[in-house]
Amino acid sequence: MNPFLEALAHPSRPLVMGVINATPDSFSDGGQFIRPEAALEQARRLIAQGADMLDIGGESTRPGSDPVETAEELSRVLPILKAIRQESGIALSIDTRKPEVARAAVAAGADCWNDVSALTFAPDSLATAVELNVPVVLMHAQGDPKTMQQDPQYRDVTGEVLNFLVGRMGQAIQAGLKLSNIIVDPGIGFGKTLAHNLTLLRDLPRFVALGRPVLVGASRKRFIAALDQGAGVEERLGGSLATALFAAKQGAKIVRVHDVAETRQALRVQSALLDA
Repeated sequence: MNPFLEALAHPSRPLVMGVINATPDSFSDGGQFIRPEAALEQARRLIAQGADMLDIGGESTRPGSDPVETAEELSRVLPILKAIRQESGIALSIDTRKPEVARAAVAAGADCWNDVSALTFAPDSLATAVELNVPVVLMHAQGDPKTMQQDPQYRDVTGEVLNFLVGRMGQAIQAGLKLSNIIVDPGIGFGKTLAHNLTLLRDLPRFVALGRPVLVGASRKRFIAALDQGAGVEERLGGSLATALFAAKQGAKIVRVHDVAETRQALRVQSALLDA
């Protein structure tokens, strides 16, 4: 069974996805893990802290970021994927918009394709997802990373994001992707204001009602600073934990985080309190 689907099969709690950015410019940890040796050490730390899965990315999609050439992205992620896979059977996800990168990453040991463009970036993205036959995260984003935060507008943010994801699910299934391979992500921080992000988080049960696992990636994001007088990236742990706990309570199956140990502890305590 695919390790990613196996992890999702009988979750007694929300799953914790640890983030490894093999990039020089990611908003949170750009440059820290671009060397394969550093990324492997971080993977070992996150696994030891209890990560259920790891998400490896070689192209930053932070607001204002520029695209990365395919060859460069491959050179960043493939050595890391291969090194982790040689040591561990943990579920691995490749965070990319490019089908060429997804194909090579799966061949190198990735078990899931996490696509912030919901398979819209390239003409052959859907066909590649069907060919690879691995779980795919379909995420909503309004606009391109370079400009998405300049002036995002919605009349009904939850309704529009839901309609987009339902449409992409339908197109993917029509193309031949198995329903069991689909995970959805409302795209916190991707073309959304503070108000949009808060509304989507409050409305997570509507995404859960789609019947597919919901992934929430809100760790250390800018909306936390908007609520806490401009807190720097390294000062957003409290807000990240609060969001992960809220998302879990709302039905999210996967929380994508930078701080694995703290998130696991917070989820464990919340679960004990709810069961008491």
